[in-house]
Amino acid sequence: MTRPRPDLTAHARDVAPLLLGSLLTSRVGGIPVTVRITEVEAYGGVGQDPGSHAFRRETPRNATMFGPPGRAYVYFTYGMHWCMNLVTGPSGTAGAVLLRAGQVVAGVDVARERRPSARSDRDLARGPARLTSALGVTGECDGLNLFGTRSLLRLALAEPVEVEHIGVTARTGVGGAGAATPWRFYLSGEPTVSPYRPAAR
Repeated sequence: MTRPRPDLTAHARDVAPLLLGSLLTSRVGGIPVTVRITEVEAYGGVGQDPGSHAFRRETPRNATMFGPPGRAYVYFTYGMHWCMNLVTGPSGTAGAVLLRAGQVVAGVDVARERRPSARSDRDLARGPARLTSALGVTGECDGLNLFGTRSLLRLALAEPVEVEHIGVTARTGVGGAGAATPWRFYLSGEPTVSPYRPAAR
C-alpha cells in the first residue's frame, strides 16, 4: 500500500523516518529494480549541520540540495562510489535524506549482475554505494523527480512504521561537530541494514 507523500518542505530529520519501508524503483537500463528502504540518514542546511555537504554554502556539487524537494541528490564519493539522497526543505534552503540501505524486492537478477561481489542477496543494497549500484544510479540521475510519473527513479511511500520498530543512532562515518547528531534511522532487526561505523580518525 502506498500513501500520499509527506510534506517534503519539512526538515530532513522529520522526513527521514517516514521513508522507511518505502519502495524505490529504478528503470535505469530499461529493466525495473525495486528496493525497500531499510536505513536512512538526515542532513541539514547551511550553518546548521556540520556533517552536511551544505553546511558552508551552495556549490556546484551540492546545488541540487538547494532545489525543489522530492528530487534526487546524487553525488560521487571516495573517487569511486555514487550515493543518493532525497532532497527536503523549501527551495532555496538545503536538506537531504541519504538512502543508506535497502532490500531488493524486485529485479533481483539484475541487481546480482550489477553487484557480482555481493555474498548474498542481503548484501545487494546494504550500504549507500551498494544501493545505488544495485539500482544502476549514477550522476546522470542527479535532479530527477522521485515522484514524477515518468521518472527513471520513482519512490512509493509505505505506511508509517511504528516508533518502537525504528532504531536511531548517530550517523555513520560523520566526524567533528556533527558526529553525535542522532539522525540515522533504520528498521530494527532488518538484516539489510548496514553496520554502524564511527568516523575514521
